[in-house]
Amino acid sequence: MFAPPIKSAGDSKSFPENAPGEFAAIHQLLTDHCVECHTESSATPQAPFFANSDEAVAYEAAKSKIDLDTPSSSRLVVRLRSEFHNCWGDCQSDAQEMEDAITAFTNAIVLTQVDSQLVLSKALTLTDGIVASSGSRYETNLIALYEFKTGQGDTLFDTSGVEPGLHLTLSGVEDVDYKWVGGWGVEFITSKAQGSTTASKKLSDFIKASGEYSIEAWAVPSNVTQEGPARIVSYSGGVDARNFTLGQTLYNYDFLHRSSTTDGNGEPALSTADDDEDLQATQQHVVVTFDPVNGRRIYVNGAGTEDVDEQSPGNLTDWDDTFAFVLGSEVSSNRQWKGKLRLVAIHNRALTAEQIAQNFAAGVGEKFFLLFSVSDLVDVPDSYVMFEVSQFDSYSYLFNQPAFISLDQDAQPNNIRVQGMRIGINGREASVGQAYRNVDTTITTDSYTASGQVLSDLGTIIALEKGPESDEFFVTFERLGDNTNVVVEPTPLQPAAPADSDPVSDIGLRTFDEINATMAATTGVSITNANVQATFNTIKQQLPTVENVEGFLSSHQVAVSQLAIEYCNALVEDNSLRATFFPGFSFGASASAAFDSNAERDLVIDAILDNVMGTGLASQPNSATVKTELNDLIDKLTACGGGCAADRTETVVKAACAATLGSAALLLQ
Repeated sequence: MFAPPIKSAGDSKSFPENAPGEFAAIHQLLTDHCVECHTESSATPQAPFFANSDEAVAYEAAKSKIDLDTPSSSRLVVRLRSEFHNCWGDCQSDAQEMEDAITAFTNAIVLTQVDSQLVLSKALTLTDGIVASSGSRYETNLIALYEFKTGQGDTLFDTSGVEPGLHLTLSGVEDVDYKWVGGWGVEFITSKAQGSTTASKKLSDFIKASGEYSIEAWAVPSNVTQEGPARIVSYSGGVDARNFTLGQTLYNYDFLHRSSTTDGNGEPALSTADDDEDLQATQQHVVVTFDPVNGRRIYVNGAGTEDVDEQSPGNLTDWDDTFAFVLGSEVSSNRQWKGKLRLVAIHNRALTAEQIAQNFAAGVGEKFFLLFSVSDLVDVPDSYVMFEVSQFDSYSYLFNQPAFISLDQDAQPNNIRVQGMRIGINGREASVGQAYRNVDTTITTDSYTASGQVLSDLGTIIALEKGPESDEFFVTFERLGDNTNVVVEPTPLQPAAPADSDPVSDIGLRTFDEINATMAATTGVSITNANVQATFNTIKQQLPTVENVEGFLSSHQVAVSQLAIEYCNALVEDNSLRATFFPGFSFGASASAAFDSNAERDLVIDAILDNVMGTGLASQPNSATVKTELNDLIDKLTACGGGCAADRTETVVKAACAATLGSAALLLQ
């Protein structure tokens, strides 16, 4: 391991949280001369959108193009002076005008001075670090790999080395429909990345040859409210046809896989259990595998979820090699997934649990070892506090696993107290993310090894300010060896009384499983009834998934009605069930005779009201009103009189049952 540069933490300038008045001159130049491209509303929008008419929006977009320490090195200046990009007059004078505006802006920013009382290490930028090797991943059977390293453009390159290269094209506009993520990654907003069917064919060829495969992804779901399932990784031909899909439904990962024991849409899917909530809106390593012995399996963050595939494994002979490989959505541009992908890999073997754990431990993204020199603070030559650091996304850094280490092989550090460690950035301690301030340990010869002594197993996030090339880091200590700095934590502010939130309705919706279970309990028809189960599996994604009544859609009602019809059909077709549900009613009579009198109709209507609506409840529909509606329905359905079909009586009862079972009386709770 090579020694890093030794430099003291310097005074630094940082971007103010809000645009100061001096930014107005820069904003004026940008809106006057860059608006034809660098705005969302442009006919040819080009990110970043620093020419937005909203100064606050433009300020956030322009930060990455401004060098606070050397204004002449700002990209806004270099693009004019050296690259002659979109000059509005003479490029040299235009560049000078931009540089003068940036200089005036930076001169107004107060220098952040390092507190002289701090016990601090030497300073480093991210690029001063030693690049951590990514060679510890298991990739023997890799057939497609996306590491998202380019950071620009609309192409995601397949870097597996297996021909043909399955390169993917991003749809939409950068920074509107998709965004490149710092530290390697792409965020999908309303976009997808799709390959050609010709190049995608290699997936079918390699996987059918081995009879097994794995889908591996480092993913960051934007939320846990996505339905569909939303497509994270898919090899498909549309909403209803696929070879495989890794998807998201709320807190669940879904694995749809076509085989001889599932249908052409890969259903029934293998999904993680609802109660486990394995999917979270944070960075996760997810792997799904298939092999002809074990079937489908799901792993999250290196561990199996223990969800059992109820389908026998089958084989892959029915796979369609005309489908296309796609990330972030369906090939038909629906079932959009919102989130970030930082690595995607397809293997033509089922990875073992050990191989998956190995890839999880290897991590993702560009990583550096930052060695902060503390030799001037302790009596140990070439001593450092080392962190594994990566750019977590476009807004933050991940600091992980700090350790004390000496590059002197003969060093024997002993009795060095390390207490209250904090991370500094650009001349001051970071205001948030100080996960190591409770560190209190001692370096001893017994605990120190050739690879150093670990100080903490924690990781933490530090906000990005200027960017990885410019942000300067250092480490401070309340105590390191004989050096101390007494830190008095500020008294926490008392939180204000929370504001009253919007009123919440006492009425909610039954969700999909609740609707299914309630209909089964009401009618006596088992949820395992073949026709009922098939209908439920088909429409499950169309039923309500949350209890909020304001989220009710017309599509929900269509699905509820379909399920109600199937339950009522199963009820009436079963002689034993219908005799129990409608005691005394003659199903063998013609429609004109069976519903001829009120007494005969009441045998049907009262049974439905008692079983579906219940009686004596504090809040329920008015029974008399519902009874009138059902009588009107029966009148319309028996208007054929003596000319009705022989099975008309059963049809009328099914209709009256479904009209009530699929109503708000069951749906609302």
